Amino acid sequence: MKMYLNFSLFYAVAAMAGGVFYREFTKWNGFSGSTTLGKVHTHLFLLGMMMFLFVALFAKNDNLQTQRTFRTFLYIYNTGVILTAVMMIIRGIPQVLDIALSSGIDAAISGIAGIGHILVGTGIILLLVSLKKLF
Repeated sequence: MKMYLNFSLFYAVAAMAGGVFYREFTKWNGFSGSTTLGKVHTHLFLLGMMMFLFVALFAKNDNLQTQRTFRTFLYIYNTGVILTAVMMIIRGIPQVLDIALSSGIDAAISGIAGIGHILVGTGIILLLVSLKKLF
């Protein structure tokens, strides 16, 4: 259970850092529009911190961590959340700086972010399968 609370704490700190970065970076560059950077904060809080608080509650009373699907969930889900957040930052910085991206780079960012979202979705399915096996 302690490991899941550590994951939750990590994502909470990362979410706060993402929020501060968004606020200060846009202010420093005089940007007032909408950007992907503004969503990093909430993605990390909800997909990271809240998810692992939820997982910790189940792990406290059940043998969730003994299931193979749950161990797979941990790797896939964490990889997906981190990849998604990093790609949101990579997408948001050029938006704030008003840098035009080539179609190839734009497609690459979208593709890698899509892979991150697929991993997150796969991780959620693995977690639900693991929880279903408990009951």
